[in-house]
Amino acid sequence: MNFPKGFLWGGATAANQLEGGYQEGGKGLSIADALPGGPDRFKIVQQPDFDWTLDDQRYTYPNHVGIDHYHRFKEDIALFAEIGFKCYRFSIAWSRIFPQGDELEPNEAGLKFYDDVIAECLKYKIEPVITISHYEMPLNLAKKYGGWQNKALIKFYERFARVVLTRYHDQVKYWMTFNEINSALHFPVMGQGLVPSNGANEMQNIYQAWHNQFVAGALAVKIGHELDSQLQIGCMILYATTYSYDANPINQLATLKQNQRFNYFCGDVQVRGQYPVYTKSILKEAGVDWQQLDITQEELKLLKTNPVDYIGFSYYMSSTVEVTTADIEQASGNLIGGVKNPFLKASDWGWQIDPIGLRIALNELYDRYQKPLFIVENGLGAVDQIDDQHQVNDDYRIDYLREHIQAMAGAIDDGVDLMGYTPWGCIDLVSASTGQMSKRYGFIYVDLDDAGHGTLDRYRKKSFGWYQTVIKSNGEQL
Repeated sequence: MNFPKGFLWGGATAANQLEGGYQEGGKGLSIADALPGGPDRFKIVQQPDFDWTLDDQRYTYPNHVGIDHYHRFKEDIALFAEIGFKCYRFSIAWSRIFPQGDELEPNEAGLKFYDDVIAECLKYKIEPVITISHYEMPLNLAKKYGGWQNKALIKFYERFARVVLTRYHDQVKYWMTFNEINSALHFPVMGQGLVPSNGANEMQNIYQAWHNQFVAGALAVKIGHELDSQLQIGCMILYATTYSYDANPINQLATLKQNQRFNYFCGDVQVRGQYPVYTKSILKEAGVDWQQLDITQEELKLLKTNPVDYIGFSYYMSSTVEVTTADIEQASGNLIGGVKNPFLKASDWGWQIDPIGLRIALNELYDRYQKPLFIVENGLGAVDQIDDQHQVNDDYRIDYLREHIQAMAGAIDDGVDLMGYTPWGCIDLVSASTGQMSKRYGFIYVDLDDAGHGTLDRYRKKSFGWYQTVIKSNGEQL
């Protein structure tokens, strides 16, 4: 295994899934705070009458508590240091800094919290990798302004980005603008604040929201580089290596189109600085009128002059395309759809496990963009059993991660410039897709169940020691 010297081994989390303290320190409500818990959370938010109103009589809200990282971050970061993290990817909760999203002045108590988190990381020589917006926009921006389809959000995000970049640029080198920005093609609720009641079913709104996010992201790149030209500011996409089910040219063409719509569109704009040549084709297929999108020449110039420095991406699964017949089994757990691949096994939640697909993804992305890549999410959501001695023997997770790290090593041998690897949910947290604690990813077990019961005590899983060895050996010992 030839991982480069200085490779950024670490782990990843998001504020809305682990912090808790949802009304402490002046924090306002975020859209994540209004998402009900449980495996039906996406079905609930897709109902025509869902309007972001919290209903404690009908639903639970596990994001309100998370794993109480807000009060226990020192303990958690000490555990990350014990594993040997070189970096830690986390997000800044927008509604901690601007509780309603549209204020003129930031909330100092929220900034103080992240002062302390960053200081704790640096104490252990852990590089912070910060996502500016990770599925947690202030609820007010979704309810009052209609989410990212409203261009007013560009200036609100610019203000937020300017505040955090100005405050932390001398301590934090690595940044990302939006988490999994392309996920809005399938579920615009978290990334764009769009639900059916405020326009999620109209693709015109989703593409307008994307444009507004592209502009906001370019402004963040501009601000960051003006503060310090050495800052590394990346985009972040959800990547799913996509295969045709067979050699039928119809399926091959459908695969090409899916790659354009999902895997490449958002990356092309943010990395290359311009809309790709196939834009009008995919917009036409989606029923979107390019002429009706509010896009100015000044904005296009901003995109061109402020491309991102690297591509961060999540990789959990691949996708398989079959459009010639309806009589074929679907891959039930894949959030991004697709049919079941007969060559792959699936996780407890039906996500198809494909480590070779990660090597393919790395080659496809690097060949396309020739910019450094950073795998900022990858992991196995599974049901963990803890015994009387507080032991969790998660060999299945070790196997999953080992195979994906081997795929990374193969891609590096192929010539790919890979910066680092931060497996998702390095400590157990609330699942974004299902709102469950029982869907666990971490190296660290948190004693909390789906009903919110438990001590919140932390315990090292078997994978904790295994990953410790991986990092210490720079990927030589798997």
